Amino acid sequence: MKKWALSAGKRESRQLPQRFCIRTMEQSFNLINDFLQRLFAYGPVWIYLALLTASFIENIFPPFPGDFFTITGGALAAAGWLNIFMVFAVVYLGGIGSTMVVYYLGHSLGRNYFMKRNFKLFSVNDIMRLEEWFLRKGPILLIFSRFIVGARAAIALVCGISRYSGWKTFAFSSISFWLFNAVLLFSSYIFVVNFDTIAHYFHLYERIAWPIIIIAILVFIIIKIKKIRNNGKNEK
Repeated sequence: MKKWALSAGKRESRQLPQRFCIRTMEQSFNLINDFLQRLFAYGPVWIYLALLTASFIENIFPPFPGDFFTITGGALAAAGWLNIFMVFAVVYLGGIGSTMVVYYLGHSLGRNYFMKRNFKLFSVNDIMRLEEWFLRKGPILLIFSRFIVGARAAIALVCGISRYSGWKTFAFSSISFWLFNAVLLFSSYIFVVNFDTIAHYFHLYERIAWPIIIIAILVFIIIKIKKIRNNGKNEK
């Protein structure tokens, strides 16, 4: 069996520069950084598999720090540990793979489930309006979906429920992944010497985006409840 472990001399020569080490960021960055460096002892293929898996999990479970893996992967490529094009490919494949899994779950199970039960918060009329809306605005929403923290899986699920075209979902989601991952990897690759700064601003972006998403969901629920109550009064 081929041994992937590096010799002590090679390992020392390929260590990341000291300034790359994450000293001031959140614990998640430290854990990911240490985890990927340990994996490298068994060969770069394991890091690629870790990046693929992390990108896949993130779309299904948004709180998972998949983007942190992507940033670290770009920095490892800048340090000469990985191939930047391979990092880009595995991150894309993991993300688009999970997106299409969520889409087909919504397409095969979700629509019939919601249509039969006709929930007040998500009624048959809501589904019909959603289908019409996606026909007009679907491409734009999907192209920007990768930039919306926490909403990627929801958008893919809604695409499936509304029976939006699978090929269009794949194509426009791919564009979104290419754009987002290119920006993320390019930034970490070029500015690896300022990795802490990039990580700080990316984390700040997520801290701002999550409250906005939560507020938007709460506003939607409140408006929907008020509309249901008003309809009930009118029927009386």
